[in-house]
Amino acid sequence: MREVQRQTIASFLSQISVTFAGFLSTMYFAHTVGSGVLGAYFLFLAYYGIINTVSDGGFGGAASKRISEGEQQNEYFSAFFVVRFFFLAIVILFLVISRDYFIDFDKANLFNWLLLALIVSLIHGSVINGIAGTGKMGIYAAGAFINNISRIIIQVVGVFFGYGVAGLIGGFVAGLLIAVIMELRFFDLRFVKYKWSHVKSLLSFSFWLFLTSSGVILYSYVDSVMIGYYLSNSDVGVYRVVFQFTSIAIIATTAIRATLWPKISRWDKIGETELIEKSISKAFTYSLIIAMPVFAGGIVLGEKLLYFCYGSEFESGYLTLVILLFVQIINVSQFFYTMYLSALDRQIDSFKVTAVATIANVALNAILIPVIGIEGAAVATLVTMGLNAILAKKLLSKIITIRMERDSLLNILKAASIMTLFVAGYRVILPLSNVWLTLFPVVLGGSMYGILLLKFDKKICDELKEIFTQTSVPWPSWL
Repeated sequence: MREVQRQTIASFLSQISVTFAGFLSTMYFAHTVGSGVLGAYFLFLAYYGIINTVSDGGFGGAASKRISEGEQQNEYFSAFFVVRFFFLAIVILFLVISRDYFIDFDKANLFNWLLLALIVSLIHGSVINGIAGTGKMGIYAAGAFINNISRIIIQVVGVFFGYGVAGLIGGFVAGLLIAVIMELRFFDLRFVKYKWSHVKSLLSFSFWLFLTSSGVILYSYVDSVMIGYYLSNSDVGVYRVVFQFTSIAIIATTAIRATLWPKISRWDKIGETELIEKSISKAFTYSLIIAMPVFAGGIVLGEKLLYFCYGSEFESGYLTLVILLFVQIINVSQFFYTMYLSALDRQIDSFKVTAVATIANVALNAILIPVIGIEGAAVATLVTMGLNAILAKKLLSKIITIRMERDSLLNILKAASIMTLFVAGYRVILPLSNVWLTLFPVVLGGSMYGILLLKFDKKICDELKEIFTQTSVPWPSWL
C-alpha cells in the first residue's frame, strides 16, 4: 500500500499542476476567443473521443490488463499494436469515404486535424497502455503531466497569434507527440512474435471493455454533441467550461484511479482480496477530502467565480454549475465502482451498468436539452450518474465487501460545513466586487478546511504525515 500511496501522491501533484494550468489557460481562451471558438474546440474533442474509442476497440485497456498480469508482456503488447493499427486503418478509410457527411468539420478545416489526431493516438495509446501495464505509474503520471502542460503552452501561443480553434487543436495533437517522446525513454516493451492465442486473449477481454468504453465515451460526450445540435457552439462552450470548472472536485479521484487500476488487477491475479477491499475504502476517503469542500465552496462562490474568471457570458452557467457539482460528488462513487469492476475482470457487469446509464443519458439529453437548454444536459448527467453508481455498487458488492471509513467521512463533512458557514458569512459582510475579493475566501476557506480536518481526524493526519515524510516533504510541526 505504501507504493500505491507514493505513486498516488506523484499523480496527484501532477493533476494539481495540470488543473491549475488548465484553469488559467481556459480563462485566457474564454476572454480572448469567447465561448463560440471554445465550443467548436470542445465539439472536436467530442468527435475525437467517440471515434478514437471505436478505433481502439477496447484493445488498449485489454492490453494494459494482460500486461499488468506479468506474463508474456511483449507478446501481448505486439499483438495489441498490430490489431490497433488494423482497426485504425479501417476507421480512417471509412472517415475519408464519408467525408461529405462532415460538412461543418470540413468547412472549418477541422477534418484533416481529426485524421491527424487519430493517427497520433495510435502511437500515444500504444505507449501509455504499455507503461500502465508494466506498473510504471510514476512515468505514466509524468507523461500525462507533460502532455497536458505542452498542450496548454502551445494552445496559448496559438491563440495569442490568432489561430483560434486551429491553435487549440494543434496544441492538443502536439501535446500527445511530446509526451510520447518522453515516455519512450522509459519504455522497455519490444516487438516480438506473438500467437493467435494472444489476440484471442485480448479479444476475450476487449469485447466487453469496448462496449463499456463506448458507453462511457458516449456518456461523456453526448451532451456536448446534442447541445451543439439543438443549441449553438457558444452554449457548448459555456457548458464545457462549467464542467471543467467542477472537475477540480474529482482531481484526487482521477489520480487515485490512475494508480490503483493496475494494482487491483495484479492483486486480483494473486488473490489479495483484503488489499482490494482496503484500497476502495481509502480511495473514497481521500477522494472526498477534495470533493466535499469544492462542492460546498462552489455553490457559495460559483456565480462570481464564473463571472470574474471567464467573463460575463459564462455567468449564465451558474445553475448548471450547481447541478454539475452534485454530479461530481456522485461521480466519485461511480468512478470507483465501475473501475473496480473493470480491474477485477468483470467487464460484462461493467458493460451492463454502463449500457443502462448510457441509454438513459442519451434519452434524457434528447428530451431535456431542447426544453431547458444546458441545464437539461446537467440534469440528465446527474440522474444517469446516480443510476450508474447504484447499479455498479450492487454488482461490485457481490464480489468484494465495500466498507466506508465512516468516522473520517463524518469529519470531512464537519470540516466542510464549518468552512461553508465561514465563506457564506464572508460573502454577506464583504460584497464580492472584484476578482481578488472573490479569490480571498477561496484560499482562506480552503486553508481553514484543511486545518480543521487534520485536527478533527487524527487517522488522516497521521497517514498524511507518514506520506509526506516518506516523500521528503516538510510537515508542519504544530499538526
